[in-house]
Amino acid sequence: MSVLRPQDQLPGLNVATILLVGTDDALLQQLAESMLREDCASTLKVHLAQSLPLPSNVNRPRIDLIVFVVNLHSKYSLQNVEESLHHVDATFFLGKVGFLATGAGQDNHCSIHRNTVLRLAHTYRSPLFFCDLEVEGFRATMAQRLVRMLQICAGHVPGMSALNLLSLMRSSENPFLEDV
Repeated sequence: MSVLRPQDQLPGLNVATILLVGTDDALLQQLAESMLREDCASTLKVHLAQSLPLPSNVNRPRIDLIVFVVNLHSKYSLQNVEESLHHVDATFFLGKVGFLATGAGQDNHCSIHRNTVLRLAHTYRSPLFFCDLEVEGFRATMAQRLVRMLQICAGHVPGMSALNLLSLMRSSENPFLEDV
């Protein structure tokens, strides 16, 4: 089993690469397309994976940001993300990992409680976003946020780093998360 490390590859010049990990291929593809439509000074590369570890490939680019997508309507989705997390090096959790919970708009159909995903993100000290990816407007807004976060994680925003971003996002969190 190979562990994904942030410094495995050299960074590309003005290239930012995100890895979206989740079981819902159609939603991931739509999110990737929305991200690629965003105006960005960097060259964006979006890779999709159903789970980790990734196949060993020497031509794989450096991954600047990993977003684990959990579908709240599928327990398999959460299980898949939890198993994939074991294949990520701890240094990635210094601001280069995020969680995205989708399907929160339809509470009556959820198989996974929101607090479960909150605890997961809190355990890994990573940001958590809630977004209904099936709604185009929400998906476009999330794509904008992820592109901006990706630019910071790739080092393309002067004076800002992934760790700075994580620190800013943590300081704006609600204090009740310690009790969850």
